[in-house]
Amino acid sequence: MGEILALVMFFAIIGILMFGFPVAFSLAGTSLIFAVIAHAFGALDLSNLSSLAPRYMGILLNEVLVAVPLFIFMGMMLERSGIAQGLLITMGRLFGNLRGGLGISVIVVGALLAASTGIIGATVVTMGLLSLPAMLKAGYKTPLATGVITASGTLGQIIPPSTVLIFMGDMLAGINAQVQMSLGNFAPKPVSVGDLFAGAFVPGLLLVAIFIGYMIFKAITDPESCPALETDAEDRARLGRDVITTLVPPLLLIIAVLGSILGGIATATESASVGAVGAMVLAAFHRKLTYRNLREVMFATANTTAMIFIILIGATVFSLVFRMMGGDDLVHDFLNALPGGKLGAIIFVMLLMFLLGFILDTFEIIFMVLPITAPILLTMGVDPVWLGVIVAVNLQTSFLTPPFGFALFYLRGVAPKTVATTDIYKGAVPFVLMQVIVIAILVAFPGIVTWLPNLLYG
Repeated sequence: MGEILALVMFFAIIGILMFGFPVAFSLAGTSLIFAVIAHAFGALDLSNLSSLAPRYMGILLNEVLVAVPLFIFMGMMLERSGIAQGLLITMGRLFGNLRGGLGISVIVVGALLAASTGIIGATVVTMGLLSLPAMLKAGYKTPLATGVITASGTLGQIIPPSTVLIFMGDMLAGINAQVQMSLGNFAPKPVSVGDLFAGAFVPGLLLVAIFIGYMIFKAITDPESCPALETDAEDRARLGRDVITTLVPPLLLIIAVLGSILGGIATATESASVGAVGAMVLAAFHRKLTYRNLREVMFATANTTAMIFIILIGATVFSLVFRMMGGDDLVHDFLNALPGGKLGAIIFVMLLMFLLGFILDTFEIIFMVLPITAPILLTMGVDPVWLGVIVAVNLQTSFLTPPFGFALFYLRGVAPKTVATTDIYKGAVPFVLMQVIVIAILVAFPGIVTWLPNLLYG
């Protein structure tokens, strides 16, 4: 009876979320209602819910997760202080005199902004407001312009330092330790956020390279879709100075933050604090570190952080009740019974997450699905670092896929009325195909993910 209630609870929560109810309270409230129902049928002991309190304290006292608000602050400061806008304008001027150059600039800057925030909505909206009018004015075809912006905005899922990777790294570290102990390995190789950052680094660069390659292909085969910008002599004369003052400092900051983590010099939390302070220094250098900007950034950071953590707390209730009703055993038996063994189980879990990406946000999906499915996949021999990276790329693809991709909705919200929704959908399709190709490559050659972590951390 408990397993049936667990399955009904999972689909009930998805149905409730589709009506637009707050995620965190839907997760926790629905789970508690089903816990009471299961107790009435003798399938659950309500006294076991007392373990929620120490779980909450474990989340709040987790030092690794302190990096989340710091990285969000870093990204918000770069955006609100105008540094991100200056970065985009300078990159556009640097490559804009080439066909497809403005699109390449959008991809590079989108990757940098995505890395600094890790939040798809913020990145797509920012890029849409700053880049789309400039690209349309330059003569870019609407589908290509919108496709480049949405694809670049979703890079925050995979390019470190990403808040999504921080949560998955911390989650997979605990799950892997429990799985290895259950298998009799009492001294397993630990999994860290740094491992996930290193594992995502090469796939992230691979995606950026493929996107840029596509822009070069369009510039050669369809030059009218991505014309060059016209620049005057005075603008070219100022370009060198603007590159040094506007482009180089943010690049150095992001390289320093990511390099310190990959090089083992600092933990994710320590490097995040350096990034937050560095962003304020850059804002002060550009005379944008005002009380008003700092206040807005702090409030935006607090709101975003609170939203993420309250979802995590709600998901903790869901995963505990789901397990107590025997739902994990149901999932374990189901995945083991799928044809294809380990590969079949991976494909099913990825397909489930992909479909959930149409109605749920990143954090909601990983908090709900990963604690239930990851232990089973790791027991089958799936590498935890590879699993985290493939989940990130998979969700990135889901948020870009028409007609339900979140990134498309975000851009629709800020795009001019002259931009048709069908153009946004058409523009996303080629980039979705490129994402699918990358997923296939990572499945066929998992060493692309595990090579760098093994090289850096052994």
